[in-house]
Amino acid sequence: MPSTLRSPPEKADRTIALALTSISKRFGSTVALDGASITAQYGTVHALLGENGAGKTTLMRIAFGMMAPDAGTIAVDGEVRLLESPADAIMSGIGMVHQHFTLVPAMTVVENVALGGLGVYNAAQTRERVIEVSARTGLPVDPDALVGELPVGAQQRVEIVKALVREASILILDEPTAVLAPGEARELLQNMRAFVKGGGSVVLITHKLRDVLEFADEVTVIRRGRTVLKEQAGRVDEAGLAEAMIGSGRGVYNERGEKRALRSRSSLLTSLVIDARDMRDVFRLRGVVARDEREVERLKDATLTVKGGEILGVAAVEGNGQYELLRVLARRMTAVKGSMEGPDEVGFVPEDRQRDALIMDFPLYENVELLGAGRRRGSIGWEEVREQTRALMHDYDIRAAGPNAQARTLSGGNQQKLAVGREITGAPAALVVENPTRGLDVHATTAVHGRLREARDRGTAVILYSSDLDEVIELADRVIVVYDGVVREVPRDREMVGRAMLGKV
Repeated sequence: MPSTLRSPPEKADRTIALALTSISKRFGSTVALDGASITAQYGTVHALLGENGAGKTTLMRIAFGMMAPDAGTIAVDGEVRLLESPADAIMSGIGMVHQHFTLVPAMTVVENVALGGLGVYNAAQTRERVIEVSARTGLPVDPDALVGELPVGAQQRVEIVKALVREASILILDEPTAVLAPGEARELLQNMRAFVKGGGSVVLITHKLRDVLEFADEVTVIRRGRTVLKEQAGRVDEAGLAEAMIGSGRGVYNERGEKRALRSRSSLLTSLVIDARDMRDVFRLRGVVARDEREVERLKDATLTVKGGEILGVAAVEGNGQYELLRVLARRMTAVKGSMEGPDEVGFVPEDRQRDALIMDFPLYENVELLGAGRRRGSIGWEEVREQTRALMHDYDIRAAGPNAQARTLSGGNQQKLAVGREITGAPAALVVENPTRGLDVHATTAVHGRLREARDRGTAVILYSSDLDEVIELADRVIVVYDGVVREVPRDREMVGRAMLGKV
């Protein structure tokens, strides 16, 4: 497949690569961007921060030609450009890795990478490029696999490899590490550092403030559609970034809506001690075996007890059987061997909200009513459902025009808050959550963590899987590691859990 993008230009490291100036965008009565600006330079990683719904992704979609601004200018390499489509952006040297995947499930990895290229499709040449980029970046992908059969983390890697195969000189990454394991995320960001060292430019949309401080050179913060901070990353700290995102007048709020002082993440560790003798068993698994869609045995002889009133953290590197374990517990998958005792109704927040949690063309109130839809009988009081949705929007700070808004009109973070809030408010006896704060800002993350603890304190058995190991350690009362299909409990120690994830203990 012929390359449609240029290699990083031979320019001084500080040459401006991408500049969006005074960008405004309105969707009906909603102002998404109000004169926002960002300037990214070659040789730098430029972090773009903001709360959910602040306008970050909208701004970058404009940069990638996916939508036209109502006002403002876009300049690439110092020249004002009219980007009327992603093809225009690609020809200008811009690549974008989207938070929500743009892959075709029925096609192979190679076929997906070839989509959008120019000239005659050459499967062998494209396959060779995929293998080369995968090896160079440390992002393993099977070029011949059907994308629809890949887990979410592997699909994320395909998206990144797809952009890098085309040798973009300006690379926009929208939450690229959200579903990657800690080691994978760090390796990706290190590879981005190598990319910019070679003369490229990276715009990184993320909510992980520590990643910004460690890997970014410059940072722009957008709040409610306006640029409120432009600074060198080394001149700000985590508290300062959070304050810029949230606003000095708002502070940071806990899960009950009470203002509290901003603290570092480590200081949020819970000190609650639970007496296991006073808690009932909610799940009992004995010798459970589960297979994936290709009949490959992924979960092997799993024996496990989960009690009400605890958060059981699940840690694993992708593909080791945690996907099957969580779905067996959530009653979304049937074990082929062994026994499981547990509640018939289990709340479930899957990692892919758009595919498995929400119906994007449904309004918010209909998505809320999906909870337990298969078990109910009789007529639905839609006005009551709308009121419930309004309450959920208030409690979880879900920013949308109202209960009648389609789910697809929400930002990714607000979609996540809708999915999480719906399941938690159902007050289930057991709750299984995968990456519950994926794409959420610091404010929303703190609130969701508080809601999960509240559910735990009410007696719910909470099973939490997160690709962010720090999140597992922070929230869990007990931790299990799944490695090569085998489940084992390990002490709640970051180093020991990390070693167990790699099969080293």
